[in-house]
Amino acid sequence: MNRTKGDEEEYWNSSKFKAFTFDDEDDELSQLKESKRAVNSLRDFVDDDDDDDLERVSWSGEPVGSISWSIKETAGNSVSNHEREQLKSRNSFSSYAPLPKPASTYSLSSFFRGRTRLGSFQSLSDALSDTPAKSYAPELGRPKGEYRDYSSDWSPSDTVRRLQKGKVCSLERFRSLQDKLQLLEEAVSMHDGNVITAVLIFLKRTLSKEILFRELEVRQVALRHLIHFLKEIGDQKLLLDLFRFLDRTEELALSHYREHLNIQDPEKRKEFLKTCISLPFSAEDSAHVQDHYTLLERQIVIEANDRHLESAGQTEIFRKHPRKASILNMPLVTTLFYSCFYHYMEAEGTFSSPVNLKKTFKIPDKQYVLTALAARAKLRAWHDVDALFTTKNWLGYTKKRAPIGFHRVVEILHKNSAPVQILQEYVNLVEDVDTKLNLATKFKCHDVVIDTCRDLKDRQQLLAYRSKVDKGSAEEEKIDALLNSSQIRWKN
Repeated sequence: MNRTKGDEEEYWNSSKFKAFTFDDEDDELSQLKESKRAVNSLRDFVDDDDDDDLERVSWSGEPVGSISWSIKETAGNSVSNHEREQLKSRNSFSSYAPLPKPASTYSLSSFFRGRTRLGSFQSLSDALSDTPAKSYAPELGRPKGEYRDYSSDWSPSDTVRRLQKGKVCSLERFRSLQDKLQLLEEAVSMHDGNVITAVLIFLKRTLSKEILFRELEVRQVALRHLIHFLKEIGDQKLLLDLFRFLDRTEELALSHYREHLNIQDPEKRKEFLKTCISLPFSAEDSAHVQDHYTLLERQIVIEANDRHLESAGQTEIFRKHPRKASILNMPLVTTLFYSCFYHYMEAEGTFSSPVNLKKTFKIPDKQYVLTALAARAKLRAWHDVDALFTTKNWLGYTKKRAPIGFHRVVEILHKNSAPVQILQEYVNLVEDVDTKLNLATKFKCHDVVIDTCRDLKDRQQLLAYRSKVDKGSAEEEKIDALLNSSQIRWKN
């Protein structure tokens, strides 16, 4: 249907619909442009009008208002109507018209005079480093949802979900106790330890100890997370207050006892351990604390005495084997090895005697024999090793007995490069035949292998072992003599 121009204007003016225009008053962009123009126009109220003495120049370097400048301005503005229509039609396809570029508020003459248009003076270095004027208009294209991060209007459940996703959000908006507890309950319901810990750190900082402990007492999951967190960061003071509030006496005592790790001076640590003895430990833990105090007390005495002997240089063991470290704060087994190494023959009445340590701390026989064997074998004191396993019965007969088993004795002796004769002696004491053969073959105890095969009357195994000994050696001759013997009835 064709309408005249007058009919179209009457139609649009009488209709409830409005034609689309770029200058629509409801258009968001037009509002932004108007806001920006209004803000930027504030500069006119503070501009100094006393700038007539400043000479303005154009980008070409010619004074503004001169004849040459006026000619170029006239030539630049002389655009035909046809070109204007083309530009208008070309721009109509874009959604938004380009924002007008604000005119520069600086001139070259004012730049070199060190004066801005506002009339304030500045140095040349300040002018060179000057940044463009800050735009007061809002940014375009930012999603409205992002502004919620700054307005802090997240609910407790939304906040917990954002924390779980690793997003940054402030917890400061939760000011009341009810909101904080609701935030904690939401974090616990998510079953995420990191989120629970983050909320607990916030509550620890914003709540008093009494209120925090009271509320966590009925929330065991959060309570366990807080206890673990305090142990990790080493906040012993708050942890002790928490255990005291919860009336957990044993955990309170253990936490207090753990503080000795932070004391480096041996005398101060000993005095601290002495105060821990009276704490409400369990029976087993109380015995351990008592032993710890007694051990450190002995170590201080042994260390002082051995340091004096070592510096004097009159003791042979310290001259041949200088100490590599202090004995202070060492475990009980290390202290026993040290005593077996440097003080093995001392009387039982001294603090450094191995036998005294064994009786005082009730060290089991297996542990004592194993430690003493390692220490004396390292010194290659084979006579002490032999005496360690020799026992006498009530008739006076001697017998070798090893509470750790002779197979372990052989392994320790071989590790410390014991002679073959000593190895063979202890390999023969192994009761299990297969274990004995394996150890004798592994450590090249030829006589033990040959004698065991002879006792087992195993000709094939003896014949196979013949290829493992050196040709022309005494072991080969012994094997040949046994193989040719007519007095042995072989099983195979």
